[in-house]
Amino acid sequence: MTRMTLFGVPGWGSTIAEAMLEVAGQPYDFVDVAGFDQPGPARARLIEVNPLAQVPALLLADGTVMTETAAIALHLADIVPEAPLAPPPGAPERPRFLRWLVWMVANVYPTFTYGDYPARWSKDAAGLVESTLAWRKQLWRQFEPEVGAPHVLGARLSALDIYVAAMVHWRPRREWFDAQTPRVAAAADAALANPAIARVMARNFRG
Repeated sequence: MTRMTLFGVPGWGSTIAEAMLEVAGQPYDFVDVAGFDQPGPARARLIEVNPLAQVPALLLADGTVMTETAAIALHLADIVPEAPLAPPPGAPERPRFLRWLVWMVANVYPTFTYGDYPARWSKDAAGLVESTLAWRKQLWRQFEPEVGAPHVLGARLSALDIYVAAMVHWRPRREWFDAQTPRVAAAADAALANPAIARVMARNFRG
């Protein structure tokens, strides 16, 4: 195997990993596993790579499996340090980057894990959807004053900008971000000045 293989679904969390790969200039093949959340061939194929049946799952050229977008971001930053994915060790922005990268996946992401499939976790599915959305909004409001300009870290583009560029398309949707967290919305727009990020967002969020 000479190329990486990304297992994902257009518009899902794999969009973030896809943009990271593009920004890092890494060749890869994309395997669309739409429908993986239901029994069937797509789910079976994904489980071969990631037993949690979650996207993204990245199969490296040597056969190593990587999951979790934060881990993928740090790995790509290691192998392509010149790519604008992470401030290098010793850079003044590094601690903030690490904090908010882990914060994003440890706090915001789980609201989708539970809110998108509420019946798996609660007998009160509607209540869980409502509560996870409310908590997600609160998290974004917490993040808002931490966002610099033009990018999350200020002058430096990073993987954090890829996260926000994708996630403003998800609930509570772009109109809410424009009204409630304009700094987040502006950083999402600024990320699109990078052609690789713009290309990925365009093909994942058509219309």
